[in-house]
Amino acid sequence: MKHVHTAQDNYIHLTTLPVPRLVMSLAVPTIISMLVTSFYNMADTYFVGKLNTQATAAVGVVFSFMTIVQAIGFFFGHGSGNYISRRLGAQDIANAEKMAATGFFLAFFFGVALAVAGLAFLTPLSVLLGSTPTILPYTEQYLGVILLGAPFMTASLVLNNQMRFQGNAAYAMVGIVSGAVINVVLDPILIFTCHMGIAGAAWATAISQFCSFVLLLFMVRRGGNIRIHYKNFTPTLSFIKEIIGGGTPSLARQGLASVSTMLLNLAAGSYGDAAIAGMSIVSRIGMFINSFLIGFGQGFQPVCGFNYGARLYGRVRQGFWFCVKVGFCFLLVFALACFGFAEEVVELFREGDPAVVATGAAALRWQLVTYPFGAWIIVSNMMLQTIRKPVRATILSSARQGLFFVPLIFVLPHFFDLQGVEMCQAVSDMLTFLLAIPLTCGVLAEMKRKEAMG
Repeated sequence: MKHVHTAQDNYIHLTTLPVPRLVMSLAVPTIISMLVTSFYNMADTYFVGKLNTQATAAVGVVFSFMTIVQAIGFFFGHGSGNYISRRLGAQDIANAEKMAATGFFLAFFFGVALAVAGLAFLTPLSVLLGSTPTILPYTEQYLGVILLGAPFMTASLVLNNQMRFQGNAAYAMVGIVSGAVINVVLDPILIFTCHMGIAGAAWATAISQFCSFVLLLFMVRRGGNIRIHYKNFTPTLSFIKEIIGGGTPSLARQGLASVSTMLLNLAAGSYGDAAIAGMSIVSRIGMFINSFLIGFGQGFQPVCGFNYGARLYGRVRQGFWFCVKVGFCFLLVFALACFGFAEEVVELFREGDPAVVATGAAALRWQLVTYPFGAWIIVSNMMLQTIRKPVRATILSSARQGLFFVPLIFVLPHFFDLQGVEMCQAVSDMLTFLLAIPLTCGVLAEMKRKEAMG
């Protein structure tokens, strides 16, 4: 009965402890996981940047494909995790166990299908992602290996998110951080010592993803986490609908991020390989900065899911406002600190190429202006997704990289040339913030009414 006991402990913990302390305790390991994950994405860019501009650009091109793989992992991870946290909040452990297995195995099977299809169409896929003729050989080398790790990446993201939604973020952190450390250690060894070049960076990433997968499978058997058993695999229509409802906002957000990165590469490619490399570096830096906020919001999600399932709406609202305030203050301080050193930050990733640094620094300054508003956008999105407001959540998650970004990446360069490419994400972020205000305020008011009615 130990498993039931620990699940009950999690329920009491998440529905009774003071909300700010609870969010912080769950957020810290998640923030570390997110920062380290984005750091090892940046590590490839950093070490490959020592080779040449084409290799740097190729890593940026393949990043849009890795975003698709992550989108599938987050779709199944958030879709199953949201359901699990609400079922555990309602103390329904049997259905939570079935959903855990269903989300995990579906993600792994989709990862295998993606790897097979990608390897079969490697060259056209590389061109579709935005490779120019000079970048294409590097892209094919890098992408061909990255595809081998796709099933392990999708399944690892599911395990990570399911543990996090159960309130066990520390266990999830161990698996993710260990994989990241392995990647950072292997990068210079395989790229330079073994003279594998860009293929070495790809193998470092694939090996680290497999190691993360194995460690997370081990961690899921500890700390009262729901264990994964094939006998619980239940791909019924009702479970699949739950995954679609809870995971579509993540799929939209990550999938559109991939589309927007492809379009960004194609738009930047009109101005040369240096422009692609510069924008690629800024995308990685932006992901690193946002990792803090995403990790913080993900620390809020189990608190949100459990308390919404337990009808403790006041605690959900309290957690939301706490996350928005802390996130805004952090991003504001960070933006002010980085604004004057944009060139130096970009130069860390590509020394000796003034064109890359000039494009990257200009794009980074544009984005720093709008970063603080991301606190409202990201925390709102996570709350709407967790409490199953799928239409509002999907609209909001589609806005930043889709509804606004896609038309802007065609319009702005037409009027402002390269500057239009550099400013596109910042303009899209500002419009998304304005959209997020009415989408979220209505739900907060609805919870306040429910709370008043008791």
